[in-house]
Amino acid sequence: MTVPEQVYGLVLAGGKSRRMGSDKAALVSGGETQLGRAVKLLTAHVDRVFVSTSASQENDPVRRDFDQIVDRYEDMGPIAGILSAMDMETEVSWLVLACDLPNIDESTIDYLLENASADHPATAFRSVVDDMPEPLCAIYRPASRAIIDSFVKDGFNCPRKILINSPTCLLTQPNPGALHNINTPEDLAGTDIDLAS
Repeated sequence: MTVPEQVYGLVLAGGKSRRMGSDKAALVSGGETQLGRAVKLLTAHVDRVFVSTSASQENDPVRRDFDQIVDRYEDMGPIAGILSAMDMETEVSWLVLACDLPNIDESTIDYLLENASADHPATAFRSVVDDMPEPLCAIYRPASRAIIDSFVKDGFNCPRKILINSPTCLLTQPNPGALHNINTPEDLAGTDIDLAS
């Protein structure tokens, strides 16, 4: 089953990358930044793609050439980007993708779009590690806004906890390694990803 709304893409790239020590969006593989790769991947599958960024990053060389949605909420982590996107376009579904997923592939995005539930406010993959929702490769439908708002009002900003405690449609990953993310320099070991020069 697929969602009835138009689907837009949102690549989350507004984080501070503290553990990495450098901007994860600017990490390079095959001559392409991780951000550029994620945007290109989504562009092939959805109607429009935006990059979620903070106000301090919107003019930097990695982000400035993309359509952006600047965070309207401070110190809330990824949920700030999701809410800011929902503020801008209230009647679309948002396919949210983190910029630090070097193994994300066409088949995973295809599967998510083809199996997104029209009966649930959100659709996400189950983690291969703990079976919990993977919130940063997921589809958030317009109906999820009220749910997110209620959690944020109660002080819960973690998208994973929000999905765990909501009626989320959970899918099995077609490629179990696709959602492995990179957070530290150690995570780069054995990959072809380089720190930006």
